[in-house]
Amino acid sequence: MYRMKNIYIFNKGFIVAIAGMILVSSCHDDLLTQLSTTELASDLFWKTEDDATYALNGAYAETRGLFDRDYMFDGLGEYIRWRSSAADNQSTVPRAYAYKSGTYSNPSSTTGSTYGNYFTYSYAGINRANYVIQNVEKMIENATSETTRKSLEAIVGEARMMRGMIYFRLITMWGDVPYFDKIITSNDEVQSLPRTAIAEIKDKILEDFTYAYEHCTDKPVALGRFTKWGALAFRGKLKLYWACWNRTNWPWGKTVAPNGGWPELETFTANQSESDQYYKDAAADLRTVVEQSGLKLYMNGEPGEWGNLGECETLPNYYHLFTPKANSDGELMVVFNHGGTGTSQGEELMRDWGTRATEGSQGWGQPRFGIADRYQSTVTGDFVEPLIRLNPSTDNDAYTREHSALNPQSYLDRDYRMKATLLWEGETMATMLSLSFDRYRRYRYKTLTGTVSDYPAPNDAINADADAEGFIMRKFVRNYAGQGRSDGDYSYPVMRLADVYLLYAEAANEAYGPTGDGGLAVELVDKVRRRGNLPPLKQEKYADKQTFFYAIEQERIIELFAEGHRFWDLRRWRSIERAWVEPQTSGGVRLYDSWGALKNTYFNNTSFLSYQRIYIFQIPNGERNRNPNLTQNKPWL
Repeated sequence: MYRMKNIYIFNKGFIVAIAGMILVSSCHDDLLTQLSTTELASDLFWKTEDDATYALNGAYAETRGLFDRDYMFDGLGEYIRWRSSAADNQSTVPRAYAYKSGTYSNPSSTTGSTYGNYFTYSYAGINRANYVIQNVEKMIENATSETTRKSLEAIVGEARMMRGMIYFRLITMWGDVPYFDKIITSNDEVQSLPRTAIAEIKDKILEDFTYAYEHCTDKPVALGRFTKWGALAFRGKLKLYWACWNRTNWPWGKTVAPNGGWPELETFTANQSESDQYYKDAAADLRTVVEQSGLKLYMNGEPGEWGNLGECETLPNYYHLFTPKANSDGELMVVFNHGGTGTSQGEELMRDWGTRATEGSQGWGQPRFGIADRYQSTVTGDFVEPLIRLNPSTDNDAYTREHSALNPQSYLDRDYRMKATLLWEGETMATMLSLSFDRYRRYRYKTLTGTVSDYPAPNDAINADADAEGFIMRKFVRNYAGQGRSDGDYSYPVMRLADVYLLYAEAANEAYGPTGDGGLAVELVDKVRRRGNLPPLKQEKYADKQTFFYAIEQERIIELFAEGHRFWDLRRWRSIERAWVEPQTSGGVRLYDSWGALKNTYFNNTSFLSYQRIYIFQIPNGERNRNPNLTQNKPWL
């Protein structure tokens, strides 16, 4: 591996992988003084399909750390509290190395230099993908059979999709970034690279996704391998983002600068006619995935069983979608897989979301109180009375009053995804200790030890010492023993079919209106709602574009909760002010817990400049110090 002025580039003979697609990421030490292996790569390697696959596995390993903890970005939204930069507590690579040093709380203060590592390590992934593409393309020229040629083209397709995904993330965060599509082998090649205009990079990414769509297989060759449908879904998603960035007429327009979707990027000029066309193009790609891929929602989108209030032996299907039992399910369209116990390749989901009662987990992320009111009624299909915050120390009926956040009865007849995602007062979960089942324990806010009285057994308390607002996570937290807090084997999804349904509905709504596509958009939103056991949308919920948009947004909030989508949605919709508060608004946004205690105040008289900085990240100063051609984004000058 070459370390090039902080942008990490890998030596083209440095390939690390093990069998079964459980991939090892190389450590990021400066290896410029190491002996070159170029001769080995050119003379003895790149002879067979196995060689090409081996190199591709190394690229997957390098890229996994850029996507498999995307949920950490939800700490920049309004429904997740991320109490620390959890990645800083990981002393070993590859766990979350790209996210390391990020801070996850108030968006107005966290889009600066703390994400420098993400910028840096993205280019390591890009160069690894280029390494595969460039060498396998040479093999294709010498392919001795049509079968071999197609197999090698599929490998190139996967690597190009990988490269496209990384560049997509880079432009989403930073706008214009350096672009290269060849192997970089020396410091001199990167220390003077300028930033490439976002429009040009967008076209290059579309080319990568198109090649992958045309050459990858219909189904994954192995767990974690990319497919043509994942590539097409990402192509549609990029087109949708481009349509959003080019808009000049959002209905909440007073928060949108005159030049539209990305005024913080000086090289970008919004174009409404281009936006209109890209909505149509995005809808076409995403509809093709829906209608031709043959993929279905997990368990056919059925809600499953809710179980009983205060019990966890039976949980809705949505909960199981985020456990390893769903690893090979078609809904998980693009995933990064993990090895589990004993592989040093486990995921960190339990550690990041669980409690001390689940293998000593640390609960870096917790749901904020506000998410609970977003879960709708299974009876009416609409919102219910907001939960009331009561302090049991002063309110004698806090646990029994109607609509009280502390009264378990307040959570009956709610979207099944609520039971699958959160624990509220009186709910139970399986707890584990030393890889063994411990017992079922019951949750009560601020009760960490002893028993939770006024409930039948089990009434041992869940030690949720990190909880700050009155709810804890069930989603992503395993309810069975045998794996440590950092040793899960879940294949973390970066593209799910439910997301494709909602992306399509959004694009089609903007292109043709709520029902102008023949009703498919509404049908797909209803399918997503069905897994929550919600009734279909009432016609009044899709009476016009804006009303239907809000219905789609509601489903994105609930369906994709804690999967790393909310912050990017708010940015591309120019809606950070809509979700939080207008700039320089006295008092800001005050967030309270279920007892009514003030926990945080955000955006208190926050300046216009701070809002601009939320919409575009700071080009890392460390990179700029080494490369004079890297200009800075305007709000960070």
